[in-house]
Amino acid sequence: MLKVALRKGESMKWTRRRFLQASAMAGGWASGEKSARAFHFPPPQEDFSQVPGIVVSHSPASTRIYLSSPSMVILPDGKYLATCDEFGPGSSEHTSGTTRVFISADRGKTWKRLNNVQPAFWSTLFIHGKALYLIGTTHSGDDSRIFIRRSSDWGQTWTNPSGPEDGLLRPGVPVETNAGNITICKGRLWFASVFDILGPRGWGTSFRFFVMSAPLKADLLKDPSWTYSTPIVSNPSFLHGGFHGLVEGTIATGPAGLPVTMYRVSDDDPQEKALVAITCPEGTVLGFDPLKDFVNFPGGAKKFIVRYDPATRLYLSLTNWVPKRHIGPKPDRIRNTLALISSPDLYHWTIRAVVLHHPEVKFHAFQYVDFRFDGNDLIALSRTAYDDGLGGANSFHNANFITFHRFENFRALTPRNAPDGLAGEIEQWNNGG
Repeated sequence: MLKVALRKGESMKWTRRRFLQASAMAGGWASGEKSARAFHFPPPQEDFSQVPGIVVSHSPASTRIYLSSPSMVILPDGKYLATCDEFGPGSSEHTSGTTRVFISADRGKTWKRLNNVQPAFWSTLFIHGKALYLIGTTHSGDDSRIFIRRSSDWGQTWTNPSGPEDGLLRPGVPVETNAGNITICKGRLWFASVFDILGPRGWGTSFRFFVMSAPLKADLLKDPSWTYSTPIVSNPSFLHGGFHGLVEGTIATGPAGLPVTMYRVSDDDPQEKALVAITCPEGTVLGFDPLKDFVNFPGGAKKFIVRYDPATRLYLSLTNWVPKRHIGPKPDRIRNTLALISSPDLYHWTIRAVVLHHPEVKFHAFQYVDFRFDGNDLIALSRTAYDDGLGGANSFHNANFITFHRFENFRALTPRNAPDGLAGEIEQWNNGG
């Protein structure tokens, strides 16, 4: 009888895979006869038939290269341009980050891969003037630096940052970013998905988030064009001692006309939070009130992006809200539900609908989603962990796909449209339950 031992901490998914491998190596099954018939397994076949949306990029778990940091823009000619980066032990993330670039000429139905950008990691696409920009960090190591690149041919080629006059910003400071967004406010362009790592050493505690801005007519590739705000310093006493740190940020122009940043909050409380912080018009001071600016936010323990929808006069986000059926001790690890949420003021949030959901949480996720408004539709780019016919994702976190989604007539969606019987749980959250 063939036996396969379960390693400590190993899931049944991996045990099944090891069992098949061990069976093939054994060359057959034991039987009551003197000779055993050889038992051969066909090689696994790539199968994307169950993956929601359109596959933009795929990286099998066996490569140990995982996909993250989706970012997307709609170009002036109507084409879509998208980026993502590679992370994991099979990647070069710690020395020279690699960003993949894709373009779609048919509104997201098919995608063509363009040349990679390197070094580029945790990067954000945006359009300003008559050019395309990519802002990010060089890699994920402690000596990473922030850069900005410009493309005058809409993603075919990019400038190469080498110093403070051509795109290498704050060259003497270790800085990291996340794929976020920009906003235009008070005659300036603002970016807040950025932090230095000069705080007390440790995950979260070393992150000092700041906001950077530049006049609209400035040369964005020149470091002197940018103003950097005072940073937010981590304080473990926040949230009654449950605060572990800020992780990622997004920015919007608030109701009062000032740039407002919202941050993902690392906290083990099942009632997830986000932090609301405001920057002064000159861009020099970033501040918040710890007694009132930590707000209840469904999905706040995971990365999110906020954008303002002029048609509804609401702020919208696609977040990893955790339904009651999935609540556990680590809300940041539950990313199998994608919810559309809205707010009139960035402080009070309502779940409008669930647009994607999978009942399993360890190997399935729709996360780090970027989105854009396209008429009556919401288009989105997701870091997706899902079944691929090759054993699936390494984990919910180590995603094997970047997927594109179109949510038609999204403004008409309600909790009643939620899949898998989630409507009642949405209503309960919205009512404070």
